[in-house]
Amino acid sequence: MRYLLAVAVAAALAAAGLVWLRGRYLAVTVEGVSMVPTLRPGQRLLARRAAGVTGDVVVVRGRGGLMVKRLAAREGERLPAVLGSGVVPAGRVAVLGDNPGRSADSRQFGLLPASAVVAVVRSAPIRT
Repeated sequence: MRYLLAVAVAAALAAAGLVWLRGRYLAVTVEGVSMVPTLRPGQRLLARRAAGVTGDVVVVRGRGGLMVKRLAAREGERLPAVLGSGVVPAGRVAVLGDNPGRSADSRQFGLLPASAVVAVVRSAPIRT
């Protein structure tokens, strides 16, 4: 009986740990070539749910779902030259792919709401 209770407690703790991790981290797969040469299609990444800082590789929610891009500028920062002049308005961010000729990013769809930044990539690609 004690053994069954110990197993049940261990299973409950493991499940709670997984729920906590899923709330903090996100595993994503790179699709497309917009981040080449930094990241390649098919690479799996571990990202921590956070807002990120300029220069971070981030996961953003766009019209087509989740995308991996570089956070190029945040609210109040200067726009990258490729996006024009001025500063990023309140509540917005600029994202760019590392492969400018092959990336759908703020050059095409404009600035995103800051809330579109879902997570910051914090790991090297996960080997599968």
